[in-house]
Amino acid sequence: MTRSLDIALIQTRTPATAAASWAHVEPLVREAAADGAKFILTPEGTNVLEQRRDRREAAITDRDSDPVVSGLRGLARELGVWILIGSAIVRSGIADDARAANRAVLVDDQGQVVETYDKLHVFDVDLPGGETWRESAAVRPGDRAVVAQTPWGGLGLSICYDVRFPYLYRALARSGAAMIAVPAAFTVPTGEAHWETLLRARAIETGCFILAPAQGGPHEDGRRTWGHSTVVGPWGEVIARRDDDTPGVLLATLDLDAVDRARAAVPQLRHDREFAGPA
Repeated sequence: MTRSLDIALIQTRTPATAAASWAHVEPLVREAAADGAKFILTPEGTNVLEQRRDRREAAITDRDSDPVVSGLRGLARELGVWILIGSAIVRSGIADDARAANRAVLVDDQGQVVETYDKLHVFDVDLPGGETWRESAAVRPGDRAVVAQTPWGGLGLSICYDVRFPYLYRALARSGAAMIAVPAAFTVPTGEAHWETLLRARAIETGCFILAPAQGGPHEDGRRTWGHSTVVGPWGEVIARRDDDTPGVLLATLDLDAVDRARAAVPQLRHDREFAGPA
């Protein structure tokens, strides 16, 4: 019998305060559960998206005090589903560093936090159209990779800009990930140019399902995000995709045996070789 998993990616347009964000995301998660999803994933910045420093600092709290994190934990318990909060922008808890953490939070169907992951690669870029981002000024990068255990297999955790660093994804796959989450708030220029290509490449390189819930549309703080939440299979095929930037729910059913089939056909994870660096 084929092992399968019904999932949902939540595409949001997160507001600039946690209270408004909770009102935005709660009905979408309820809709996903009503449609049969057993594992529900939300995007990067599910609790707040605010680039203006003073307003952001006023909006964020510790993880366990955040209304969206606590609300989604309660909802997971109520609905009997697992939820990956793709990330919450929360206080890092590091006494000598005032920057926030961009933190993924995996919650089981009892509302318990199973695992967390802090975004490793922060988005410091100058885009061709003049858009400039310095995430490192506001976010303290993490320092560890994470594969969480779920009832359906290993789940590798990553966030947005991480998707451009294939060595991380290979390490996750080699450490037991069958699925890798890529919650994101991609900019429009980079999303249009690179989003789907990067997701498909990471799937092909690892033989994993890539689960990428995204932010989409114009936000209160002035940014605009790409949307187009996407599920990619381990052979690199797009299984499901939202073709716009509007908030909503994307449903998909994963054939979990497809991971073994892809890796048996092209056993690249067993073919790594040591080599000398270029001169």
